Amino acid sequence: MKIRHSLYILICFISILACAQAKKEPASKDTYQIIVPELNIPWGFAFLPDNAMLITEKKGELIHFKDGKKTLIEGLPEIELLGQGGFMDIELHPDYKNNGWIYFSYASPEGEEEGCNTAIIRAQLKDNQLINKELLYKANPNTSVGYHFGSRIVFDKEGYLYFTIGDRGEEDINPQDLTRDGGKVYRLFDDGRIPENNPFYNTPNAKKAIYTYGNRNPQGMKIHPETGEIWSHEHGPKGGDEINIIKAGENYGWPKVSYGVNYVGTKISDYTTLPGIEPPIHYWVPSIAPSGMAFISSSVYPEWKGNLLVGSLKFQYVSRCVLDGKKVIKEEKILEGLGRVRSLEQGPDGYIYVGIENLGIVKLLPEN
Repeated sequence: MKIRHSLYILICFISILACAQAKKEPASKDTYQIIVPELNIPWGFAFLPDNAMLITEKKGELIHFKDGKKTLIEGLPEIELLGQGGFMDIELHPDYKNNGWIYFSYASPEGEEEGCNTAIIRAQLKDNQLINKELLYKANPNTSVGYHFGSRIVFDKEGYLYFTIGDRGEEDINPQDLTRDGGKVYRLFDDGRIPENNPFYNTPNAKKAIYTYGNRNPQGMKIHPETGEIWSHEHGPKGGDEINIIKAGENYGWPKVSYGVNYVGTKISDYTTLPGIEPPIHYWVPSIAPSGMAFISSSVYPEWKGNLLVGSLKFQYVSRCVLDGKKVIKEEKILEGLGRVRSLEQGPDGYIYVGIENLGIVKLLPEN
C-alpha cells in the first residue's frame, strides 16, 4: 500500500510539473525592449522626423521623448477626464515635415451641456509648446456618461482625415441616427472642412462629416499598406469584438446585429447579420477588448510581413493575425502578460512598438 501510495504521489508530481512546463509564460526579455519606461496609459504615440516620440497620456499629458529624456509639452486644450475619456490619440499630418501639423483626439467639455464628448484638434509644436491650435470637430451633445469615446485617427493615401467616435454609451439612439454624433467614423479634409462627396453630405439633417455609422466603439484604425483600405476594429459588448473594412456610407449594424450579448447575459439582437448591414471580416467571442492596431509591412520580421497586430486590453497580449486577403486565418498571442495593450505602431525603423499600460512603450524584437 505504501508503495502504491508513493507511486500515486510521484505520478501527481510529474503531472503538475508537466502542466507547469506546458503553461505559456509571459514574454521574456529576449522578445522585447522597454524604450519609454514608466507610463500610465499611453493612449497613442507618434514618431517625429528626428526619431523623437510624442506620447499622449490619458490623464492629460503630452510627452516628448528623445534620448531617454521625457519633456512635458505645454499648451494642451482643456481635457475632461471622465471614465474612458481623456487625452487620446495622436497622428502626424502626412506632410508633417513641411507643415508641422499634429492631430489629437480628446474628451472635451466645450459646450453648454454637462459632461463632455470627443473632439479633434490640430496644432503645431514649437519650443515644447503647442501653438496655432485649431478645433476641427466637436461631437455634440455633451454627456456625463463615461463610455465609448472611440477616438482613433488616420490619414488615407489621398490625404483625407478619418476619426472614430464611439456610441458614448447611448446605443439605442446614437449609432443608427445620422442626425446625431456617436457610433460613427468621420471624414474631413486636413483643415477640418467637410468633403462634399461624403456619403451623407446632402442627406437632410445628417451630420455631414459622417462616413460610416452603426459602429460601437472603434479603438483601432489603420490604412492597409498595400490596398489603401481603412481597417478598423471595435469593441463589442460581451462577445462580438469586430474587425471591419471601412466603406463609405455603410451601416456596420450596431446595435441591430451583434455576435455578443449584454454584460448581464441578455440578448442584444436575434441577428448577427441583416440585409443592408456590412458584416465584419473577423470577430472575437469572447471579447478581447481590442485597442490599437498595426500592419507589419517592414522586413524586420520576415515571417510576419503582411500580418495584422491587434492589442488586447482584457487578456493583456498582442494578437498576431495572419491574413489571407481579407480573412484572418490564424491568430497567435505574443507579448503576453506584460499589461493591458493600449497602442501599436510600426516605427520608421520598421520595428513594432507597443504601448502597455503601467509599463511604457516596448519594442518588439525579432527572434534570433
